[in-house]
Amino acid sequence: MATEPSDADRPPWRDRATGAYESAEQFLERRSVARMARAVPRTARFVSSARQTGAVHPGISLPDLTLGLAAGVAMDEAMIAAMLSPARFPRLGDYERVGAELAAALELFTEQGWMEAPASYHRAPPPLANRDLVATTGWVQGTGYEHLSWESGFSPRHDEPGRARWESFGPNKRAAANIVRHQDDRRGDRRPWLVCVHGFTMGFPRMDFQGLQTIRLHNELGLNIALPVLPLHGPRKVTRLSGEPFLSFEMMNSIHGFAQAVWDIRRLISWIRGQGATSIGLYGVSLGGYVVSLLACLEEGLHAVIAGIPVTDVPSLFAAHSPMPVRTQANEHGLLTDGTKSAHRVVSPLVLDCLVPGDRRFIFAGYGDRLAFPYQADRLREHWGRPAICWYHGGHVGYLWSREVARFLGESLVRSGLQGEPSANGSLASARD
Repeated sequence: MATEPSDADRPPWRDRATGAYESAEQFLERRSVARMARAVPRTARFVSSARQTGAVHPGISLPDLTLGLAAGVAMDEAMIAAMLSPARFPRLGDYERVGAELAAALELFTEQGWMEAPASYHRAPPPLANRDLVATTGWVQGTGYEHLSWESGFSPRHDEPGRARWESFGPNKRAAANIVRHQDDRRGDRRPWLVCVHGFTMGFPRMDFQGLQTIRLHNELGLNIALPVLPLHGPRKVTRLSGEPFLSFEMMNSIHGFAQAVWDIRRLISWIRGQGATSIGLYGVSLGGYVVSLLACLEEGLHAVIAGIPVTDVPSLFAAHSPMPVRTQANEHGLLTDGTKSAHRVVSPLVLDCLVPGDRRFIFAGYGDRLAFPYQADRLREHWGRPAICWYHGGHVGYLWSREVARFLGESLVRSGLQGEPSANGSLASARD
C-alpha cells in the first residue's frame, strides 16, 4: 500500500506552493470584495430551495419567485459577507469570558425573579422635563428638525455582568432624539405623535429620515415625529461603525442595550405627553422593530405599534450568522445552550405580553430577508395573535423601495387613528428662526 510521504520526503516546491496558497487564501479572506463573492452561491441556494419547496421557511409560503426577490437576497448576502470580517471574530479567550457572563446573568436573573416575570427587570425611568434638555436645530432634505439631548440616567445594576464595560462607553451616557413637528403645534394645535426607531448602524438624521419615511409621514399624515437615537448609535457611538458593540459577540451588551433603549424612549415619551400629544404610536425597523416590540410590552397607553423587518431573537440570529468556526467554539463553551440563551428572556418581545390592542399591531417583512430572516417576523406575529402583516418580495433593505410597504404603513396608521391635518406652514424649524 502506498503511503503519504513524510514532511522530510516532500520536495521543497510543494511546501512553498502550499504555503503560498494558504497565504493567498488568508489574504483574500480579509478582503470584503472576495467575501462578497459568496453572495452568488448563497443566493443560488435560496432560489433553488424556494423553487423546490414553494416556501422561504417552514410555514411561510412564497406566492411566486421574482427577479426582484432574488436581487434583494443577493444584496443582503453581499452585505452580510462584507460585515463578516475576520477582524471582528472573537479571540479564543473571549468565548470563556462571555460564557461566564451569560451564566452569571442567568443565575442572577433567576434569583431576582426576573426570569419568571421579565417585565419586573425593567425599571420605570424618571420623567423627562424641558429643563433636562439641550436643544439645537438642523436641516435634512429641506426639512427642519430639533435635536434634543439629555443625560440618560441609565446604568445596569451593580451586580449585573458586563456593567463595567457598558459604563465605559462614555458617549452613550447622553441620550438623543430628533424631532420634526408642525409649526402650529406650538400654537396649541395638538397632534398625534409617532416615535420612529431606526435600525442597526443608523442613528444619523439623513439616514433615519430616509429609512423611516419621516418627511412623508410628517407631511401627508400630519404627524409630529420623534426619532430617538438607540444606545451606541449615531452621536452615541464608540466605534467607527455606528452601533457595532450593541450587536456583537459581547452578548451581555445586547441585554443592556435593549434595557437602556426602552428606558431612554420611555423618558422621551413622557416628554411627548407633556407636549400635549393626542396619541402616540410606535414604528421601528430591523433593530428598531425589536425595540418597539419590547417597548409596547412595557409602556401603557400607546395607540399603535408597527414592527418592520423586525429582529426578535438575538441569540438565534447570532448562531445563524456566525461562521462555522465561531459557531463551533461558541457551542463548545456553552454560549448557544438553552440556559445561556435564555438570559435574553428579560428583554424578549416574544415572552412579554403586548399592551397595545390587537387590532392596532402591525408587521411588515421581506420574503427574502437574509439579515433578520422571515421566521423572526413570523414568530412575533404568532406571539401577537396573528395581526395584520405585509409580506413584500425583497430582502432586508428592500422595504425602502416597496410600494406595498409604503401603502401598508400609511393605511395602518390611518386605521389606528394616527392622523392629523397636514400643516400649510410646514415643519417647526422651516422658518430658520
